[in-house]
Amino acid sequence: MIEGKLSCYVIYQDDDCIAILDKYPIDNGHSLVITKKPYEKLTDMDVDEVAKLFSKIPKIANAIIKATNADAFSIAQNNGKAAKQIVPHVHVHIIPRYNKTGILWTKRKILKDNELNELAQKIKNCFE
Repeated sequence: MIEGKLSCYVIYQDDDCIAILDKYPIDNGHSLVITKKPYEKLTDMDVDEVAKLFSKIPKIANAIIKATNADAFSIAQNNGKAAKQIVPHVHVHIIPRYNKTGILWTKRKILKDNELNELAQKIKNCFE
């Protein structure tokens, strides 16, 4: 995805990271902020790189919230198999939350390509 070889729905990108929509979202607008450098765990990164990654979260989360009209959001970041890290590459989940749907962590939904494309464009349009 980082090299553009796998399909994904990019909502943000800069020199250090890429943010994409999760193909199996917990809730509408669930996105992943992924480092471009290949780190498996957060502890593999130096403190400045961690700070740089997390400094982007407010900007990306604000665009997601604005585009989806979410009431709140959760952030998750897993490190290692025992922590349920499925893809061995550092990424941060931004999960919009809605009062009407509650906070189910295990609920996943498969969206159609046209739905993902439409949502990605809507979020991109909300960056200030």
